[in-house]
Amino acid sequence: MLEQGRNLYQLGNFTEAVKVWQSATQHYRNYHDHLNESLSWSYLSLAQQELNQWEAAQESINNSLKILQAVQPAGDAMIWAQVLNTQASLQLQTGKAETAITTWQQAQKYYEQAGDTIGSLGTQINQAQALQNLGFYRRSKQQLESIAQKLALMPDSEIKLSGLRSLGLTLQIIGDIPKSQEVLTQSLAIAEKIGAKPHLSSILLHLGKSASELQDPQTALNYFDEVEQVATNPSEQLQGRLAQLKLFLNYNKPELAAPLAPQILKQLKELPPSHTSLYAAINFAATLNRENNPEKFLPLKDLGELMASTVKSAQQIQYAPAEAYALHQWGKLYIRTKQYAQAQKLAAKSLAIARQIHADDIIAQSAWQVGRLYKQQGNIPAAIDAYTEAVKALSALRGDLVAINADVQFSFRESVEPVYRELVGLLLEQQPTQDKLVKARDLIEALQVAELDNFFREACLDKAKQIDQVDPTATVIYPIILPDRLAVIISQSGQPLHYYVTSKTQGEIEQVLDKLLAGLNPVSDSKERDRISQQLYDWLIRPAEKDQIFKNTKTLVFVLDGKLRNIPMGGLYDGEKYLVEKYAIALSPGLQLMTAQSISSHRINAIVGGISQARSGFSALPAVEAEVKEIAKAVSSDMLLNQEFTSQALAENVKFSSASVVHLATHGQFSSRLEDTFLLTWDGKVNVKELSELLQNRGSDPSKAIELLVLSACDTATGDDRAVLGLAGLAVKSGARSTIATLWPVKDKAAATLMTNFYEQLRKPNITKAEALRQAQINLIRQTDFHDPFFWSGFVLVGNWF
Repeated sequence: MLEQGRNLYQLGNFTEAVKVWQSATQHYRNYHDHLNESLSWSYLSLAQQELNQWEAAQESINNSLKILQAVQPAGDAMIWAQVLNTQASLQLQTGKAETAITTWQQAQKYYEQAGDTIGSLGTQINQAQALQNLGFYRRSKQQLESIAQKLALMPDSEIKLSGLRSLGLTLQIIGDIPKSQEVLTQSLAIAEKIGAKPHLSSILLHLGKSASELQDPQTALNYFDEVEQVATNPSEQLQGRLAQLKLFLNYNKPELAAPLAPQILKQLKELPPSHTSLYAAINFAATLNRENNPEKFLPLKDLGELMASTVKSAQQIQYAPAEAYALHQWGKLYIRTKQYAQAQKLAAKSLAIARQIHADDIIAQSAWQVGRLYKQQGNIPAAIDAYTEAVKALSALRGDLVAINADVQFSFRESVEPVYRELVGLLLEQQPTQDKLVKARDLIEALQVAELDNFFREACLDKAKQIDQVDPTATVIYPIILPDRLAVIISQSGQPLHYYVTSKTQGEIEQVLDKLLAGLNPVSDSKERDRISQQLYDWLIRPAEKDQIFKNTKTLVFVLDGKLRNIPMGGLYDGEKYLVEKYAIALSPGLQLMTAQSISSHRINAIVGGISQARSGFSALPAVEAEVKEIAKAVSSDMLLNQEFTSQALAENVKFSSASVVHLATHGQFSSRLEDTFLLTWDGKVNVKELSELLQNRGSDPSKAIELLVLSACDTATGDDRAVLGLAGLAVKSGARSTIATLWPVKDKAAATLMTNFYEQLRKPNITKAEALRQAQINLIRQTDFHDPFFWSGFVLVGNWF
């Protein structure tokens, strides 16, 4: 009877399996076979979980454990392992992930006691999945990679498939899409080979999501179509349709999305309440809620009714997170119809539940919604309080923002960035107090850090020191672009904050920035460029200069926002001089900086590498050879040129050398997409994550840290207004105390001249890196043919300027 139930369960026929195992419990009880009775109850609980019969599943597992505890024979480790495995599965599905991990750890011990390696690995995979439920994706990945190594030595089996699938999904969530696709394809091949039908739809679904991430919509659509064909139950089929709907909307194909929406709504109404069906309904409502006009797809009344029934279902199965999310989406629908009182009521209810269950991800969204509604009513103090709670929740999530349920949480740009910006806007209304200015400044910094966390999909900035502890002669400038104004906060050591504002719309500000960036091309009209540059100078610098705020300042440090990041601040023109002719200039993600020692005070050792020849579709950089050789002459160096400049050679040199400077003259690209930020080596591309890990490969000894990383031939991704995130991200993540890079590809002869001069300056006593770069730029302006800002202003220093 146990075997018969197992066969039905494997085929997905859970209702029949329940009947067989219910008979089995009675049969074994009649014959006083306690162990098999316990096992029957445990199996019964598993099938009831699949049917979302949570109370019945709990009762069954309780019966199983009661019998085992009463019998407790020494040799039944295997049965204990299986029963505890079932109990942990139920705990995970009813929102008790931490308890589930503890139970699986107990099960693992029993499997090991019984000598069952496969069982032990299965519980470890389950523990890794529970870690993901808690948001610990990196820990989960490490655990799964270790399991995958053990599984690789074993024949193909369901457990091997399960381990690989889990690893593939984790890699997808943390952003390693190509690797995820490779692992998922491997798991798909095993599933097809061993005929594991129940696993096929999940693997195909995630392969489709990977293809979509890699911007291959046709392949993604093919996978989603396959999901519908191989699905063993309506819930899996629904997931395929939902994925198709999202794909069509993401690629602006509303005509393909429109017929799907009513079909999905019908399917959702037919599904019994479960975690999966609730999140599918919320995902569906959230997807349509993102559209400017969701009524093109479904009447708002139908969506409202769906969210109302989702709330009821969530209450019925006592699943609070889904209830809070559904209330949030329902509230959004009322905002659309301007029924603000009803929207406020639902948002407040969602927030109350989120606080009760300490769900920071839901608190962030619901508190934001509450804040927006208060703002709309003109209740600014209440709005500020609600927004502050939302930001606090986002800060608590930090690098685990990726851990939020992807079906109901959308992109950083839609769900995180606006919360910070809107709160800064509220704090800077009219004449802000010092307290509000400090809060706004801290928020701007927190937003910078959050953007870097989002870029790398993990927390970035840990070791930190305040700028005024590093250099009291520096002034920090925070410009922030708000919908109706350009706000500028200026911070100096030991001084009150200064605040200036220019009333311009975001569109007007960004138009000026676009024109200035286009004008930096040397073939553009230089008079027009200077006029636009002067306009930006008047917004950012002139008011503080008039108030003599910079009179004791040697270095201006910019914490730049949005499209301002793509503008070289040193090239701003006051009508007579460029800003770099007055001050040394640095860029920073905020006051939080790693400390650095001045490298000019001791002998400079460098690793100097580059590629001068055409390679991998990239053009030749003829002057690189001269640049590398000149720098190698100027400072003590290990040189890697062309064929010698491989990823491995660079890694080994960084690891075993005591060099404090790494100078790389090669093609590279910065992008707002992690996958598109790379550096060219002779044998291929090094992704920014690999590069940062490679540069950190010196252990944790701070005395061995790289003081300066120079990338002298890189480029920012065309048309990407957040591409400089890649540069800031690398600067922070590489562990290098300071990074110098180019915002666009500079004529390689100009780069070689500037860089050679930079190292000559750096060897002088008591000179900072920022000042050495300034002097090299001034040399290009005043003593060469490369005086146009195009040739020198694209060189920027990020991080510590000392």
